Formats: sequence, structure tokens, C-alpha cells
Amino acid sequence: MFKEFKEFISKGNVMDLAVGVIIGAAFGKIVTSLVDDIIMPIIGIILGKIDFSNLKFVITPATATTPEAAVKYGLFIQNIVNFLIMAFVIFLMVKFINKLRKTDAETTEEVAEAVPTKEEILLSEIRDILKNK
Repeated sequence: MFKEFKEFISKGNVMDLAVGVIIGAAFGKIVTSLVDDIIMPIIGIILGKIDFSNLKFVITPATATTPEAAVKYGLFIQNIVNFLIMAFVIFLMVKFINKLRKTDAETTEEVAEAVPTKEEILLSEIRDILKNK
């Protein structure tokens, strides 16, 4: 069982996935901070000094023995903005990677076209011999 696990974990795809998850988590924290600490306060100022994190609809107010029950729609709005920014950045990254792959494929095709095949070389030699006769 340990041998199978070692083979599984040593595959390149698993390691790439692990690195991707770690970088994604760190990137998620950066975007969350960007939304919570920079974007939402600016939007709040533009909309009249509203703090989105405190926007809520109170269902039952807090008492001495029970906590408040509320729908925190301000936090929901922040999470939507957070998601939209993350989705847009991922879209840009995928678009950039696809552009790089397309460029690599085009250069590979150009190199393949530039190098003549054996048949082309033989045919050109035959053509040259027939021209000289």
C-alpha cells in the first residue's frame, strides 16, 4: 500500500496539482484582501459611506441569552465581488496560456515546414539531374 501511494504521489500531475492548490489558496487570500480592504470601502464611499460588511436584515434581535439571527447580505455582496474578480483573473490567465500554446504550435509548424523531407530532397535531386541533361 505504501508503494502504491509513493508511485501515486511521485507522478508529475499530482505534484503540479498540489502546487496549484497551494498557489490558488494564497491567491484567494490576496483577492479576498483586495475586495475586503480596498474595493468594497471605495464602493461604500461612492454609495454614501456604506460599510457592506455590516449590511444585514435582522430576523430576531439579540437578547441576553440568544444571539442575533440575521441575513448578512452585505457579506454576500462582498463574496460575489470576490468571485467575479477571481473568475476574471483566471479567465485572463487561461487566455494568456492558450495564446502561448498557440504561439508554440505555430513555431513548431514553421520549423516543420522549413526542413525538407527525404522525399522532397530526392525529388529536387531528380529535378536537377533532369535539368542538366
